[in-house]
Amino acid sequence: MSASTERAGTGLSGVGTVILAAGPSTRMGISKQLLEFGGQSLLRRAASAALEACCTPVVVVMGANAAASRENLRGFDVNVAENHDWQSGMSSSVRVGVDAIASNPKIEAVVLMLCDQPFVTEDVILELVRAYREKKCSIVASRYAESYGVPALFDRMHFAELMALEGEAGAKRVIERHLRNVHLLSFPEGKIDIDTPEDFARLQSKSPGS
Repeated sequence: MSASTERAGTGLSGVGTVILAAGPSTRMGISKQLLEFGGQSLLRRAASAALEACCTPVVVVMGANAAASRENLRGFDVNVAENHDWQSGMSSSVRVGVDAIASNPKIEAVVLMLCDQPFVTEDVILELVRAYREKKCSIVASRYAESYGVPALFDRMHFAELMALEGEAGAKRVIERHLRNVHLLSFPEGKIDIDTPEDFARLQSKSPGS
């Protein structure tokens, strides 16, 4: 039996993934989705982690640089949801991604991820799902750098709230509203995201892990 088959039978079915990858990478100057770390683009690393965790379907929200991102994920079993309103802010990508996955009646929860957190792995995603099953919390979020945020898992009961976000508000806004009832998992590496050339230079000095 393959590892993926084993995981699919351990209560992970019913949890999908949305990867937010629609931003224009303004501060980076080039498409950060396609920057390579550990032999893979950041976008492919994120998609690989979700697929290896069997949190499917995997919906990748694209906007700016969509054509290049699609080509980069050629051969990956992911669903692309294009955000034509990506200029309006993060909330538009959350809405597009959650709407795409909410239409599947078998999905009871979704893991929201960014494409530029390079240390999100299969194991990180699996821990979110295990906590969701064991703690019976409707939100499980990552804790890092004296804060919290994505990757985070949201039960279907929060889908409408996620799709009601506006402007630059991201999923953290929903976490904040329900913080007393959110289960937080320590993920120190979650504070590492890639927005500038300096961020990427620091990343390249670190081990990519596995």
